Amino acid sequence: MSTPDFSDAIAWAQQHEVDWPRDPAADPPRWGVHHVDPPPYNRLRGLVHARGPVSGVVWQHGKELAAWGEPERADLTFSVAKTYLAVLAGVAQARGLLPDADEPVVRRLPGIGFDDAHNRQVTWAHLLEQTSEWQGICLGMPDQVEHYRRVSHDPKPPQGRKGDARPLQAPGSYWEYNDVRINQLSLALLHLFGRPLPQVLREAVMQPIGASDNWQWVGYDDAWVEVGGQRVQSVPGGSHWGAGLSIGARDQARLGQLLLDGGRHAGSQLLPQDWIERMQQPCAIAPFYGRLAWLNRGGSMFADASHTSWFMVGAGGHYVWIDPQHQAVVVVRWLGGAGAAGFVSRMAAVLKSIGS
Repeated sequence: MSTPDFSDAIAWAQQHEVDWPRDPAADPPRWGVHHVDPPPYNRLRGLVHARGPVSGVVWQHGKELAAWGEPERADLTFSVAKTYLAVLAGVAQARGLLPDADEPVVRRLPGIGFDDAHNRQVTWAHLLEQTSEWQGICLGMPDQVEHYRRVSHDPKPPQGRKGDARPLQAPGSYWEYNDVRINQLSLALLHLFGRPLPQVLREAVMQPIGASDNWQWVGYDDAWVEVGGQRVQSVPGGSHWGAGLSIGARDQARLGQLLLDGGRHAGSQLLPQDWIERMQQPCAIAPFYGRLAWLNRGGSMFADASHTSWFMVGAGGHYVWIDPQHQAVVVVRWLGGAGAAGFVSRMAAVLKSIGS
């Protein structure tokens, strides 16, 4: 059998690098997504760092078939980190800390922002599906900052100006991509575990799957809270306002492979299989979205990718593509938005040619 040729897809990706500068200090107004926020929230609150070139890997059946750029380099990955929060919620369920995702968060965690009449209705599932309509201030940021936010794969038509107040709906009845609410989920998971989330992730997932030690997940400069009598930093589910998860493409692929394999690695069930399956189920009111993951049902994201594919997606052109039909995991970093569909089409053609 001949070696699959991914050179066309790789060349396409390299020709369509995101237009952000590689050093955020070189041209700050062209780097990141915080610039579109209403003042005074249009600023970074955590450290950022220089990035590498367009990079990625292709795995099939756990074997690496191709790599390009700097796949070991730990770069900021923006909202791909959201899926890591869903993974941590799965760890919590496996440990008996989160037995029922449909349970209101306040039932186990009073006193952290879920106590009023509106927020008492918010469940873990609402937060994981971005339908919580949680209202409040999380680590100094009001949820309103993200009202009417638009992101690349959201099919809803524009409805208002970002940051304008929007009438709240009942929790579970409205879908909105909202990083403040995601950070509130992260804060809740921190309190649920009673330990820093990066520690839990490293011990429960990343070390067992053989990830490197050069990834890090850090919070905003002022995102320190007291948990169990200890001063702990709460980490964000992205790098919208700086900080966040920095990780290499191969380590991303290792996690993607764990999800592709239903949470099982080397004979050990690290995550509940039914939790991974639920992550891939469409949200009732947003069928393009699962639990902090994007779904390609009906080809809604990428027409040429298999319709069972699901994606971790982050600003700046970060994709972890999990394709059950072809037993493949594809990671690409720093791919410009205009090049995403062309890359997926070219990559999908090769995966189809080699089968599953």
